[in-house]
Amino acid sequence: MSVEHPIIAVTGSSGAGTSTVREAFENIFTDIGANPAVIEGDSFHKYTRSEMYERIKVPDLFGRRLTHFSPDGNHFDRLEKLFNEYSLTGTGEMRLYLHNEAAAVPYTGLSSGEFTDWQPVPTGSDLLFYEGLHGGLVTKQYDIAQYVDLLIGVAPTTNLEWIQKICRDSAERGYSHQEVVNTIVRRMPDYVTYISPQFSRTDVNFQRLPIIDTANPFDVQEIPSLDESLVIVHLLRPEKFTLNIDELRERIQNSFSIKDNQLIMPAEKMVYAMEILLTPVIKMLVEKHSDVRAQAG
Repeated sequence: MSVEHPIIAVTGSSGAGTSTVREAFENIFTDIGANPAVIEGDSFHKYTRSEMYERIKVPDLFGRRLTHFSPDGNHFDRLEKLFNEYSLTGTGEMRLYLHNEAAAVPYTGLSSGEFTDWQPVPTGSDLLFYEGLHGGLVTKQYDIAQYVDLLIGVAPTTNLEWIQKICRDSAERGYSHQEVVNTIVRRMPDYVTYISPQFSRTDVNFQRLPIIDTANPFDVQEIPSLDESLVIVHLLRPEKFTLNIDELRERIQNSFSIKDNQLIMPAEKMVYAMEILLTPVIKMLVEKHSDVRAQAG
């Protein structure tokens, strides 16, 4: 953790609500005038899309296949080094993962599913903002979570997460239904080992759950809408926040609590909840950063 160079990380599986999170943080950064260095977790995957496709065909000596959740599929060493260097100096190395052909257009010779070259993090940022799979990762070899000043978990219920992945990968990436199901099954051991434990290390979790029948997620034809969902906000470390659950409940219509430090609310209120809960914390981090820089100057 660093007063001079704070790090905010949003951790959660791709498709877990990243567009909602992005909207909330764009609003927050604009509102407080913060200049973030934005890091996408996908850019720390080890292999291009085509390389990954070939590698998952071949199991290791124990019959396990490569996944994007595991150490073998990622540059955890580079991610930890980035967080460490940024917390100390406000610098580090980053790159981009080109998700589609539109993203690849500015980069001559690169195509969708490939990476740009490693380059320095732009200077002059107020904070580092990471969004990806491993912002709260801790293993025997790596401890990425230790550098994070504000760790936010975004985790839909498991069935909803599977529904989102099946619908997204089928519609946007051209995979068949069975191919996506096979991927879910293949990744499950690594999800349990590397993804789920992170949500016990977060400062706050936002968990979306459908209120319609999703008992068989492999037979649901469309993602439940916001009107068909609720969101649970869980303050795991309430001392970090200026608002408590009671104050949050007063400001969010139709919300209620049934357990300490947890609030249940309509899913369409998630962006608003993020903004009113997180803005004071992020503003404080940025102000402390500015004070330290002013004293140094």
